[in-house]
Amino acid sequence: MAESFELHDVDSFTTGTVGPKGQRTFYLQARAGREVVSLVLEKQQVDALSGHLSRMLADLPEVNAREWTSAPDLVEPVEPLWRIGAMGAAYDQNTDSVVVMAESLEEDEDVEGAVVTFRLGRAQTLAFVERANEVIDAGRPPCAWCGRPLNHGENGFCPCWN
Repeated sequence: MAESFELHDVDSFTTGTVGPKGQRTFYLQARAGREVVSLVLEKQQVDALSGHLSRMLADLPEVNAREWTSAPDLVEPVEPLWRIGAMGAAYDQNTDSVVVMAESLEEDEDVEGAVVTFRLGRAQTLAFVERANEVIDAGRPPCAWCGRPLNHGENGFCPCWN
């Protein structure tokens, strides 16, 4: 069983991919000082987290423009601890921070039950949302008929066209 931990004072919180379109691996990554935590997740999880955080921020005071910076690229080499199974996020009014929790996928016996919690400022959260949207939009375009991603070949073929 892997150890659970909390990462306070996160310097950066980002998402990114490794690999070509259609074969990308998605990562969630946080850095606090010299410590870097990378986790594997699915594109749909990035999209869901981004949407949830965006709706959360809409209900909170506006982010001070002087505090905002863009989320960075992934720190390489990317060495993931484990694959994310479940995620959650909440706002902590006492510390004016967003708390993001990621739990390991249950199928991975080596890290079963591991949980990591990240504490983010609202500006970091907004930067993550914008970065996540960029990463998702950089993928293969969807098919106009079925919505599934088009194949990454030159013809942009979709199986539903058969």
